[in-house]
Amino acid sequence: MGAGLLAGKVVVVSGVGPGLGRGLAVRCAKAGADVVLAARNEKRLDEVAGEVEKLGQRAVTVPTDITDAAACERLAATALESCGRVDGLVNNAFATPPLKDLTTVDIDAVRAGFETNVLAALRLTRLFVPALEACGGSVVMVNSAVLRHSRRTFGAYKMAKAALLAMAQNLSTELGPRGVRVNTIAPGYIWADNLKWYFDHLAKKRGVTAQQVYDENAATTDLRRLPEPDEVADAVVFMLSPLARAITGQCLDVNSGEWHH
Repeated sequence: MGAGLLAGKVVVVSGVGPGLGRGLAVRCAKAGADVVLAARNEKRLDEVAGEVEKLGQRAVTVPTDITDAAACERLAATALESCGRVDGLVNNAFATPPLKDLTTVDIDAVRAGFETNVLAALRLTRLFVPALEACGGSVVMVNSAVLRHSRRTFGAYKMAKAALLAMAQNLSTELGPRGVRVNTIAPGYIWADNLKWYFDHLAKKRGVTAQQVYDENAATTDLRRLPEPDEVADAVVFMLSPLARAITGQCLDVNSGEWHH
């Protein structure tokens, strides 16, 4: 992603982990942004902050449980106090509900999934609206390719992510007149540590190589490969940047062509 696309901007990223969360922080920094990093794991935050600082950008770490209203308020206040402005918010934090059929899944577990995947993102977005309005900023919701299929056991996850998409679209309508854009990206499989572990697990279970499992999944995509975190993060950088200044209310699939939408 081109250097300078986010020069002088401040981007808040929730759900900073070893995969996409890290990629989002690093790619925003490479594009010139200072970043405010939020996650529950303080050690992980510090590691990613170190990478950002090596790129010459500022990193502010704020340990945050996004289901905790007070913690979210502290995140918003710290971001503004530390950086003086917020130009972008990336709602990346999520929780996967139990992968069980809707006819048998625990309703309380479904409700908990909505709390993290939808309501926490709404709470965080609302807290940052005044700052985003002041800068003509934008919000990006990280969604999922689960939007594009109705496979068994993914029902509760699809329900939450479909609600997140609807929320983003309505926020776009509400916030557009105030100069704030709201968009969504929907990745499929992302080739990072968690997926590598999962493919290793499947390979051992089936008595095949992890490469065979990868190849079988990659074969379902047009590009015959799975996107890496930086490639997904670059789509977010685009959405946050002036290049996307006329784009709002949209959902961009980043999946190497697995699904066409």
